[in-house]
Amino acid sequence: MSFFKKIFSSEKKQTLDKGLEKSKTSFFTKLNKAVAGKSKVDDDVLDNLEEVLVTSDVGVNTTLKVIERIEERVAKDKYLGTSELNRILREEIAGLLSETNIGEETDYTIPELPKQDNGKKTPYVLMVVGVNGVGKTTTIGKLAYQFKKKGLKVVLGAADTFRAAAIDQLQVWADRVDVPMIKQEMGSDPASVAFDALQSGVNQEADVIIIDTAGRLHNKVNLMNELSKVKRVMQKVVGDAPHDVLLVLDGSTGQNAFEQAKQFTAATEVTSLAVTKLDGTAKGGVVIGISDQFKIPVKYIGVGEGIEDLQVFNKYEFVDSFFK
Repeated sequence: MSFFKKIFSSEKKQTLDKGLEKSKTSFFTKLNKAVAGKSKVDDDVLDNLEEVLVTSDVGVNTTLKVIERIEERVAKDKYLGTSELNRILREEIAGLLSETNIGEETDYTIPELPKQDNGKKTPYVLMVVGVNGVGKTTTIGKLAYQFKKKGLKVVLGAADTFRAAAIDQLQVWADRVDVPMIKQEMGSDPASVAFDALQSGVNQEADVIIIDTAGRLHNKVNLMNELSKVKRVMQKVVGDAPHDVLLVLDGSTGQNAFEQAKQFTAATEVTSLAVTKLDGTAKGGVVIGISDQFKIPVKYIGVGEGIEDLQVFNKYEFVDSFFK
């Protein structure tokens, strides 16, 4: 199976390898125990492997699919050695993820949008959602940096107006990356901030406008109403905004990230995902499960603290690094 071809630069690949180090070490420690003393992949090994995948936060449903695929190979090839298990896992998980054509990005890009009726450039509007503490603001800052590095004009909108810290934190990133930020007082109407940000972005002929929103999940109805209102108001300025609703999840919370993804996808239409903090955890398997279960593209992963350590998610490179 020729799933694996060199896509990332060696520097980018090293960052990914390093970011997944804890997940990989934990996974292989468990895997080695699972096959200790066994030379052949049999029912015992498959049972143990199932447990390894579930405890590595790949998620039950995805694990069952992977085990099923390996069982089929065992049935075909009567003698499969445990020494080949790593390669087989790599191939089957890549195969499972390649059933969808998502997760194949190699660089930061935005789609080309038709001009507005007034002949002005249509900015690409990205609305970012997620609970507090998942690395939402940091992700926005790093995205702004990457888009600007590509020569694109970026404007930020601080529509998480419920926490003064959120506005301040976004301002720190706006200053660091040197992009304009539109804000109002704490407690202002988030939709009003989003409206101002889009108007300002259109006037400045921005290429990308990133809107930060509040992430309170305790009351889903309020969240739903608020996000719907923000969208409606943005559409008064840019008819088809937002072009992408990015949900940021903290990878270090493992199964809790699945739960948040469920809650948010129920509250609003989420079109892409970013999974952060993978470098500090052994729960990197969650990316495989989320990518498979939600059929929403994982677009970005956070594999370190540095400004360059937010990467576009490429499933082939990810699986290759995870199982290398």
